[in-house]
Amino acid sequence: MPDLGEGVHEGEVLKWFVKPGDTIAEDAPLIEVETDKAAVTIPSPRGGRVVSIHGEVGQVIHTGDVICVIDDAGAKPFAKKPAESKPPETAKVVEPAKAATPAPVAAKSAEPGRPVPAAPATRKLARELGVDIRLVAPSGPAGRVTSEDVRAFASGSVSARPVAAADESVPAFVPGAAAVPFVVVEPLPDFSVFGPVEKEQLRSVRRKIAVRMATSMTIVPHVAHIDDADVTELDAARLRLRETMKDKPEGRITLLSFVAKAVISALRAFPGFNASLDPVRQEIVYKRYYNLGIACDSPKGLVVPVVRDADRKSIAEIAASIADVAARARAEKLAAQDFQGGTFTITNIGPIGGRLATPVINYPEVAILAMFRVEERPVVRDGQIVIRKMLPLVLGFDHRVVDGADAARFVNHVIARLQDPIRLLVEA
Repeated sequence: MPDLGEGVHEGEVLKWFVKPGDTIAEDAPLIEVETDKAAVTIPSPRGGRVVSIHGEVGQVIHTGDVICVIDDAGAKPFAKKPAESKPPETAKVVEPAKAATPAPVAAKSAEPGRPVPAAPATRKLARELGVDIRLVAPSGPAGRVTSEDVRAFASGSVSARPVAAADESVPAFVPGAAAVPFVVVEPLPDFSVFGPVEKEQLRSVRRKIAVRMATSMTIVPHVAHIDDADVTELDAARLRLRETMKDKPEGRITLLSFVAKAVISALRAFPGFNASLDPVRQEIVYKRYYNLGIACDSPKGLVVPVVRDADRKSIAEIAASIADVAARARAEKLAAQDFQGGTFTITNIGPIGGRLATPVINYPEVAILAMFRVEERPVVRDGQIVIRKMLPLVLGFDHRVVDGADAARFVNHVIARLQDPIRLLVEA
């Protein structure tokens, strides 16, 4: 299984294009796998006769796993078979540097007899460096040990960064730490003793959603700021624009595209919401580009494709881009690059329904704006009760990076643009 890049370490087998005994040409389709980002067709690295394939449809395979053996008729082998035959006791146990201050996580990882998830290349590196891979704290997905973990352990850099004392205000970050203090995940009871059950493997996109949501809610202190925008004039202007542009490809302008443009204006004014916090280097990274993630419902669950350079697009162009990614999400035609580089996410629950909810931040971003159903409500204007179209907005934000006052100003900025369509169109 080759390295697919962009943090992808595993995939579920969707389809084999060959079977043992078939002849395949170099670069011809070999296998299709679904990662947590998209379906990917992997070409054959060499031409020849397929000797064997490894991985059934529905099985999860990992980077570095042998998935196919090809007899290329005496040509130079394209990969060496990993040397896994050495007994594990021949590997030396290399103690990390500064053993007087052991790494708590690494020590916890040393459980004899437990198999360690790692690619063959990582195991080979551990043997070459004389490292007992069972002692290495994993940082990869699903507890996999990476080559970087092995090198860090061998160099002693892991133990050189101890956990700070409890009374220190800013604890040091421990590379590879995966455990949460006082959180113990116990096996679920056997529900089948109480009645019929049905089970489904947590895989691909659904598994990625679970990991991202759990990571975000564990790491980020979420706070929600809630307010309403009066979009009566904006909605009237939007409908007029749609009527005048109905014969153009970008003519279907939605309320979401106006909100996206108002958000870009707010991100320029309050750059803390267009940032990420790096817990390793203890620094805030401010991004000077504006790529909006648009939460979309797909047959396999929530996906967040990105509208790139939204600050350089007109409202009509943003509307067309959103329609494009939403259509491809429904058709499961999004590619891996469609999910990369987002700086801020917008989720629009309005078309489905619901009044309010607290959105989960798309980590490592620091904020997300949720839109809900526009409703006609009685409000007071100049001492008179009038009916207005009100749009509920919920801003979820990372309290490590921005504060409540910043969130209020950010939302006020968005609302001010939505309630003054002329101003928004001029700025856009």
